[in-house]
Amino acid sequence: MSEHPADEFCRLTGAEVPLICGAMYPCSNPELVGAVAAAGAMAIVQPLSLIYVHGRDFREGIQEIKTLSGGRPFGFNAIIEKSAKSYENRMRSWIDIALEEGVRFFVTALGNPDWAVEKVHAAGGIVFHDVTELKWAQKAKDAGVDGLICVNGRAGGHAGTKSPQELFDTLSPLGLPLVAAGGVGDEVRYVETMSIGYGAVQMGTRFIATNECKVHQDYWDAILRAEESDIVLTERLSGVPVSVINTPLVQKVGTKAGPIARRLLKGRRTKHWMRTIYALKSLRELKHSIKKGVSYSDVWQAGKSVGGIHGVEPAAAVVKRFDAAWKAARAPEESPR
Repeated sequence: MSEHPADEFCRLTGAEVPLICGAMYPCSNPELVGAVAAAGAMAIVQPLSLIYVHGRDFREGIQEIKTLSGGRPFGFNAIIEKSAKSYENRMRSWIDIALEEGVRFFVTALGNPDWAVEKVHAAGGIVFHDVTELKWAQKAKDAGVDGLICVNGRAGGHAGTKSPQELFDTLSPLGLPLVAAGGVGDEVRYVETMSIGYGAVQMGTRFIATNECKVHQDYWDAILRAEESDIVLTERLSGVPVSVINTPLVQKVGTKAGPIARRLLKGRRTKHWMRTIYALKSLRELKHSIKKGVSYSDVWQAGKSVGGIHGVEPAAAVVKRFDAAWKAARAPEESPR
């Protein structure tokens, strides 16, 4: 079998399957992260979710996931946007603890990853950075990252604007390993995306619809009911466009920030403050929804992968099915000519 970027990804990360369960607030509970890792794929811890939604002490939560994963590797999500100094200090502490507990794969986002790269590299780990376009990818490369999570326009959460192919064509000249993020919900789309030349695919929405993901039945129902055309961008969760299911509530409140909020979001000194207000409000609402359950009229983050998701199933079954599809797609390379 000829070398493929997937082989490099697996060597770098220790994963057996070139597939990532991306970090999600509030959905990255220990049971989900542990199950995906135990199945041989890479799963990413989201610290805010682990601590503030699922009620774990951070170190004890990492140790729990280590047990659930059967000793297989998993990663850590570091959101490094400079907002409050207290938050940055907490993130530095969490990275230190993760490293002490043996985590060696880190995904950074929303800021300059230079200090995180220095810290992780000193411990022998690797860092991939979330990007949506070339200018951020170049800055990340200059900071010394080992790879890029390429967030396309099909993603849930903070989506990009380019297609998977456009993003690959734009970023591949940088010479870094690339992971596609966005819009993959079934094996056909997975194989198509891997065949572009990506080293792995990161999925979020597909792993929300698994038995181990501790969300309310209403969230699952919303995902299973939705089609690609039901995904819209709203500015009302974080101040920047976020992909959500177009429910009656979203239609009622609209998807654009108000005129005052928009002006504040554009200000150099006020944009971080305004984003913090949005974020705190949305975190409270999402935390409530995961615990109590709300109706289909509420706000659900999801990507265009909903079109390929038709059931809730064990996380290991998802990993196994996608792995089998990718191995079958590569099998012709082994056939005698």
